Amino acid sequence: MAKMKTVQFTETVLRDANQSLIATRMPISDFKEILSELDKAGYYSLECWGGATFDSCLRYLSEDPWERLRTIKAACPNTKLQMLLRGQNLLGYKHYPDDVVRKFVSKSVENGIDIIRIFDALNDLRNVEVAVDETLKSGAIASGTICYTTSPIHNIENYVKVAEGFAKMGVQTLCIKDMAGILAPQEAYDLVKAIKAAVKLPVVVHTHSTTGLGLITLQKAVEAGADVIDTAISSLSGGTSQPPTETLVYALKNQGYNVELDQKALSRINAYFKPLRAKYLADGVLNPVVMATETDALDYQIPGGMLSNLVAQLTAQNKLDKLDEVLAETPRVREDLGYPPLVTPMSQMVGVQATFNVLLGERYKNISKEVKAYIKGEYGKAPGKVSKELQKLVLGDEKPFTGRFADTLEPGFEAAKEEIGALAHSDEDVLSYIAFPQQAKAFLEERAEREKRTFKYTIQEIKE
Repeated sequence: MAKMKTVQFTETVLRDANQSLIATRMPISDFKEILSELDKAGYYSLECWGGATFDSCLRYLSEDPWERLRTIKAACPNTKLQMLLRGQNLLGYKHYPDDVVRKFVSKSVENGIDIIRIFDALNDLRNVEVAVDETLKSGAIASGTICYTTSPIHNIENYVKVAEGFAKMGVQTLCIKDMAGILAPQEAYDLVKAIKAAVKLPVVVHTHSTTGLGLITLQKAVEAGADVIDTAISSLSGGTSQPPTETLVYALKNQGYNVELDQKALSRINAYFKPLRAKYLADGVLNPVVMATETDALDYQIPGGMLSNLVAQLTAQNKLDKLDEVLAETPRVREDLGYPPLVTPMSQMVGVQATFNVLLGERYKNISKEVKAYIKGEYGKAPGKVSKELQKLVLGDEKPFTGRFADTLEPGFEAAKEEIGALAHSDEDVLSYIAFPQQAKAFLEERAEREKRTFKYTIQEIKE
């Protein structure tokens, strides 16, 4: 029998598995020792940066995200490092000027990133052009990413058009990103087949185990010709995370596919993360609820991170009993907004608005500033029609902006550099400040204090 095609794996334990299960609270000290083993396993790539890692490093872990990246790179010279980037949003929640996007991309590559997975929450390709262009100029792999969702207006033809648009920009791979675990096996098969027929590029498939479909979906995607799949080492897989790496290695090898992962290395990596999982469960960082299968998500289409956010918001206000009402309101808000895919930042915007609508007892009594900006056209083109009543509430008789919003923004890097002043030691520090001003400033001030103390002790030692 002829050897079947090779299937490659992207390991998500350092980014999306960690983000989905424990809200990105894994400090580098928890995984530093296993990096060399991850490097030897034979992965296509290690997803280790971007998404919420940047925010979490500054906000919760007192870590420099750039230093984290350099540390991973030094320990993993043989494996491509990958990050997730929200196009013109970068890693924040608003659009940034082009000079900032270009600087962020080039510095990410300079500090160790080999693959940048680039998406726009609305699949509006105007919002990814600059990031793709700079990724290619910097010599990294640009992976054009399609946000998968289902609605009366989303279909295979639409997704193929997005894939063709990315191909015209020169991306080297295409990724189907299913953030809520709602991509059904047959849909995955049909979509991969259609994209492969239209565009001659490697296809990567990313899903979550939230609804229980993940394993079958990835298997069917491979049967349709997918080249790379995203999985998580088994001790931090399942639930809102990705399907387990070792299970898919076993299943695909059993089908005759060529998988070049070192199973002994995988076994050592899994053994390393098992006690960490026990620690996260014991200290409450890992809630067993997110490790379960949630078939309701097939109706609500709510990604794991968004669900945990809704629960946290309602708990903080002592209104957890309203969760079912908020879950039922979420698809209605999404419809009013023209069916945006529920991925950051749209998932947060829709979730917060649904929560307002339920808790205030009146729909759209209070409209968040982000939803207003979306209706004004600042995030890009809505996939479908925005509710006329909602448009009227926000815009009155004005028309929404239809251009590319970043074209209206003044360059921002030099102004931010001046603003943060001596606290920033590098362009990377300035970029941290632009992305998360309060958190980065607090982190840089804390670092300056530490340096002052260290300097004082060093002088003392010299005197003695």
